[in-house]
Amino acid sequence: MHSLLQRQLRKKLPEHLAKDAQLQDFLAAVERSYENYDEKLSMIQRATTISSEELFEANRELTKEAARQQKILESLEDAIASLNVHFGDEEQSLGLRKTEFDAEKLAKHISHLAIEIAQITEEKTLLLNDVEAQNESLNNYVQMVSHDLKSPIRNVSALLSWVLDTDKENLSQESIGNIELASKNLIKMDNLINGILTHATIGKNMESKSNVDVNALLRELESNISIPENVSLRYKRNFPTIYIEKNLLEKVFTYLIENAIAATEHRDRGLVQIDFLDNDAYYEFAIADNGIGIPEKHQSSIFEMFKKLDNDDNSAGVGLALAQKIVRLYEGEIAVESKEDKGTTFSFTLKK
Repeated sequence: MHSLLQRQLRKKLPEHLAKDAQLQDFLAAVERSYENYDEKLSMIQRATTISSEELFEANRELTKEAARQQKILESLEDAIASLNVHFGDEEQSLGLRKTEFDAEKLAKHISHLAIEIAQITEEKTLLLNDVEAQNESLNNYVQMVSHDLKSPIRNVSALLSWVLDTDKENLSQESIGNIELASKNLIKMDNLINGILTHATIGKNMESKSNVDVNALLRELESNISIPENVSLRYKRNFPTIYIEKNLLEKVFTYLIENAIAATEHRDRGLVQIDFLDNDAYYEFAIADNGIGIPEKHQSSIFEMFKKLDNDDNSAGVGLALAQKIVRLYEGEIAVESKEDKGTTFSFTLKK
């Protein structure tokens, strides 16, 4: 009870009432009610303070969430604008950049685009399955034709060799020359069939990957490839070890090195040089020569099947096309730089 109220009661109450037991109980009850009121008031004040703090914190979180939602909406706007460009959508009047944002219209538009994407994905899957089936049929056909052609070619080649060995003394020089020419053309045809078959099956039956020391691989190739005495093959010993199908990497180096040797063998001092550059995401190799070079008009088509710049009987015109296909299997690129009578550099990358 307030102290001023207590003094007033003591002053105004008659003496006989001030000592009355029932009145004292009544005043005590009033005193307790004041105590409960003060306590409840204090609790309300504390609760009000806590609620204010919580409301402030909640308001701050709501502000952050509103900013996050705004960023999401802006991202959706950008995504839909991009999709509209790709799909040629005629609904360009959505007003997505207006201050008043129509969430319902946006949701409907997203649903419409999602249906279009699903349809396109389904069509793409059907097309891919169809292409895969056609490739399988084509590969089977190539293998069958290759097998059917190789047998008679080898039989004819063996027969010509037998005729030349047994009747050479009875044949004129012209006949001997014709037989040798026919044998060379049979070799060329056999190489062509092998090249076509290899190109058709590369990537289908890939061997298991292994760690390949490129330094050791180049030493093996140097001992296996026929290199004329007037041609030098040079390379440093700084090549990496790559996790790759060894036979495919060997094919790429073989095609490019043999191509460089063929371009330099007419030189008094032919030079083939192999270099390496280590990039962040790719291994990069270069095979350079000081040979005859490639005319600019042919450089754009040099990687096409059956393209070749000479009449080498052992060349099928598929080596560079095979090298390109292998490099692309490893998400790399192959390129050529060349000047006539100055030399050529083939470079290729392999993704790490």
